[in-house]
Amino acid sequence: MNPTMTPDEAADRLAIRELIDAYAHCADRRDASGQMALFTEDTAFHVFMDSRLSEPTYVLHGRSALAPVFADLNQYQATTHFNGQSTFRLDGDGATGESYCIAHHVSLDGEKRTLMIASIRYLDKFVKQDGTWLFAERKLMVDWTETRSSAP
Repeated sequence: MNPTMTPDEAADRLAIRELIDAYAHCADRRDASGQMALFTEDTAFHVFMDSRLSEPTYVLHGRSALAPVFADLNQYQATTHFNGQSTFRLDGDGATGESYCIAHHVSLDGEKRTLMIASIRYLDKFVKQDGTWLFAERKLMVDWTETRSSAP
């Protein structure tokens, strides 16, 4: 808690949280172009399918390189990304933060429906460009997954 938070800092914190929520919203609506617009042109996106490893599974550079990753969500019948707690450290027009997400992925293979749940942490670097907060770097850290049968 920061009892001396200025109105500008409060506005920046709210804008960053809205950015994080917009990312999840676009993912669940399969809005890849909207999702990509939340990143800087020269962004870096690191994916750690196992957060215990020191090296990422893969890294993408540049906003346009993100399209295949976001399109990959089309393999699921439905997804729900539920954002949890987040922390940020503001530094002028830059910020760093960590946010949590429980992502639900529903697949349908013939008559068989499965639910894959992933516990994800995002380690982010943000930048404020022309008054708008964007992701400058995002590290997607998968802490654990569980896959189970699901009723139709």
